[in-house]
Amino acid sequence: MSFKIMVMYKEQEKYLKKELLGTRILNQARNELYLHMRFLDLALGSFPVRAKEGVHPAGTDGGTLFFVPDDLLRLYQTGRVRVTRLYLHSLIHCLFCHPFYRKERDIEYWNLACDIAAESVLDSLHLRCVHLPGTFRQAVYARVKERLTVPTAGGIYRELCRMQIRGSELANWKQAFLVDDHSLWEQEQPPSRMEQNRKKWDNLRERMEMDMETFSKEAAEGSKGLLEQLRIENHHRYDYREFLRKFSVRKEEMQVDMDTFDYAFYHYGLSLYKNMPLIEPQETKEVQKIEEFVIVIDTSMSCKAELVRRFLEETYSILRELESFFRRIHIRILQCDDRVQADTEITDQEELRNYMEHLTIKGQGGTDFRPAFAYVEELLARKVFYHLKGLLYFTDGYGTFPAKMPPYETAFLFFRDNYRDVDVPPWAIKLILGPEELKTAIP
Repeated sequence: MSFKIMVMYKEQEKYLKKELLGTRILNQARNELYLHMRFLDLALGSFPVRAKEGVHPAGTDGGTLFFVPDDLLRLYQTGRVRVTRLYLHSLIHCLFCHPFYRKERDIEYWNLACDIAAESVLDSLHLRCVHLPGTFRQAVYARVKERLTVPTAGGIYRELCRMQIRGSELANWKQAFLVDDHSLWEQEQPPSRMEQNRKKWDNLRERMEMDMETFSKEAAEGSKGLLEQLRIENHHRYDYREFLRKFSVRKEEMQVDMDTFDYAFYHYGLSLYKNMPLIEPQETKEVQKIEEFVIVIDTSMSCKAELVRRFLEETYSILRELESFFRRIHIRILQCDDRVQADTEITDQEELRNYMEHLTIKGQGGTDFRPAFAYVEELLARKVFYHLKGLLYFTDGYGTFPAKMPPYETAFLFFRDNYRDVDVPPWAIKLILGPEELKTAIP
């Protein structure tokens, strides 16, 4: 065996030993996390580790935690806590599917937002195995929570875009929250693999929330921050357009009904009588669309005008679609805090557009849902509505609900980034809308 081959063999053997040692270190971190947080057992068991060059000191692609042996060993020498924190930090990225939602975003802000969200969970745990002091991090959390009830990655990302942090300040934020390598997020992966990993973490996240609220409730008492983010992320995303169809009615509308048209009879008539078909399409069609409903806007101090406007903008964009609504509609938009402050009648798209352009929030008092329902009861008694199918109440949830079930569908709509779990009455629908559902602006 030549000297060169022997050197290569020894280098390879040395690397394999480091790889094995790095794997053992990460497995030790996993075991320590399991002892303190039993509700993480399925997630920890679904997060394999593997050596890979180019990720410093470690990083995930959404399925596996990759590490550079030399970098990981140097990190371990600074303290076992840093390795355990690194492992859990990357696991949180996967649990909340951070690597899969980076498209059409500013990559620099998105990476930082994901790191802040993950670190906020770790700092809320108060576990010795992952605790690291950080007064600067706490100052950032305080600044973010001025506008966000729960610091999710999506909410933090929008705050970063709004604040437009640049230069040395951005560098300080990145240095304070940098833990793992996100370079693998930006590499193209087969869509089938990404979808498989995303579904896996979605299922694990839902099972973890259930476990934390039932069997492992005692062990999860110190994990409030993690549980809050789980609740928000586990709420399924809804198609707002499809949701509004719950309030539709069947009615005939002037349009050609091609579904009742028979080409065979039509062609037979033309061939037998030359230019006289035996059947023609009907000029009216029975359709199921939205005709009447009520929108109530919570204008209390705790409900932000910006969210109200975004909700109305999205509703306006849907109303422009004639296939969803009749040409003539009857919508009442109520502004209500602890009493009804304004009532606006909308009968077509132009009126709604004018209302949006001149929107003024009235109220800013306390929150009480009952006056709005009492007001709608008065409208029904006066025969103002004929086919009222539903009422949408856009709110933050902090108010008194009516005890009596109304004679129409009722939905309370909450904004996901500022949402904390609220128990609505059993007769009401609870819908949590995220930024993906409220993203359309008036053109």
